[in-house]
Amino acid sequence: MRMAKGLGKGINALFNNVDSNEETVEEIKLKDLRPNPYQPRKTFDDDALSDLKESIQQHGVLQPIIVRKSIKGYDIVAGERRFRAAQQAGLTTIPAIVREFSETLMREIALLENLQREDLSPLEEAEAYASLLDHLSVTQEELAKRLGKSRPHIANHLRLLTLPDDIQKLIANGTLSMGHGRTLLSLKNKKKLAPLVKKIVDEGLNVRQVEKLVQQLNENVPRETKKKEAPKDRVLKERESFLQNYFGTSVTIKKQKKKGKIEIEFLSNEDLERILELLSTRESSE
Repeated sequence: MRMAKGLGKGINALFNNVDSNEETVEEIKLKDLRPNPYQPRKTFDDDALSDLKESIQQHGVLQPIIVRKSIKGYDIVAGERRFRAAQQAGLTTIPAIVREFSETLMREIALLENLQREDLSPLEEAEAYASLLDHLSVTQEELAKRLGKSRPHIANHLRLLTLPDDIQKLIANGTLSMGHGRTLLSLKNKKKLAPLVKKIVDEGLNVRQVEKLVQQLNENVPRETKKKEAPKDRVLKERESFLQNYFGTSVTIKKQKKKGKIEIEFLSNEDLERILELLSTRESSE
């Protein structure tokens, strides 16, 4: 499937730059509108909607929503928050611009509109990326270019979807952060996940504290003997962090007296191919 380039960087043009000579703003009945079926956002902030409702009551809907014609009325392409606030404000119609959109573009716009407004939770963003990858049949690298995001950004979000459902729910409701989730992914003994998460929630541990706990659990060293071992070299930690950011996945450097090894985690065959591609690209550029 041929992809439009730079959609993520130029998406504002879709919402803001309306040529009144070519397009007409219509008043469309709210009852004829249907939310974007590909809307990645599962919840809407009640306080923010209330503020928008009050603004609409005082000044009206200042920016038209974008819609497409459907069999039973219109699908909202962009502007669902304005639609919901208009409903709460008691309006019966809303200004809108009607355009033609493919199913693919509907999916992308639904994601991009929310990304630009930073409205999505990490899990909602991850699910949206996974849906686009599946629907478009593209690689993470290609999707990143199309959305104007970095590949590690997309890869790090997608990895959250490999966590157990109960942990995903804690990230979705804000109890745990994305940083917590990424750190938990590096825990080797998955049987220790549940008690560790309980400890994090009960004690309100931050990401740095969890990183130390995970390191201890991975090394499987009793606390009383932990002090006898030399901590991991600072430079080694920095290189480990660099590799994790570069590959967009968990990387562990294990150093012994005269040798060592580097472990790079991959989540699927496609992920392995992506990592190998990064390795070959870096090698050819040197």
